[in-house]
Amino acid sequence: MSIAIRKTNENDLAAVVDLMRSFAEYENLIEYCTVTTERLYRAMFSDEAFVEGLIAFDDETPIAYALFHPNFSSFRGEMGLYLEDIYVLAEYRRHKLGLQLLRRIASIAKQRGLERIDFLVLDWNTPAVNFYLKHGAERYDGESHFKFAGDAFELLAA
Repeated sequence: MSIAIRKTNENDLAAVVDLMRSFAEYENLIEYCTVTTERLYRAMFSDEAFVEGLIAFDDETPIAYALFHPNFSSFRGEMGLYLEDIYVLAEYRRHKLGLQLLRRIASIAKQRGLERIDFLVLDWNTPAVNFYLKHGAERYDGESHFKFAGDAFELLAA
């Protein structure tokens, strides 16, 4: 096994989309995974890009990725990164690859003078919850995640 992690580039978009679909299947959310390489390009590399990524390879095989973007905690006045996704293919788990990705993101945040990393985890995903808690993450049980999407978003934007 020869693992390398680097920043995502435009040539990685198809591989990242494939990994995202694998992640969606793992989380039983494949019906919601409508991402395309074009949409990912817009989010990551166009003039209005705001998402960054890391990708891991075993030789030439893409095996893991992470996506993140800036965020801000208003009450604390802290700038940070929001970890949108972090995913490692099943056969590569238990090799500390997730921790390597997380450490790389923390290093990027620290280099930029940022103070935190925020993220969500599905309640049923006990391995992920335990992983984050083991490495010092704080859990906020009193919060609920909401979104405006589809018709609700269109009504608000009208």
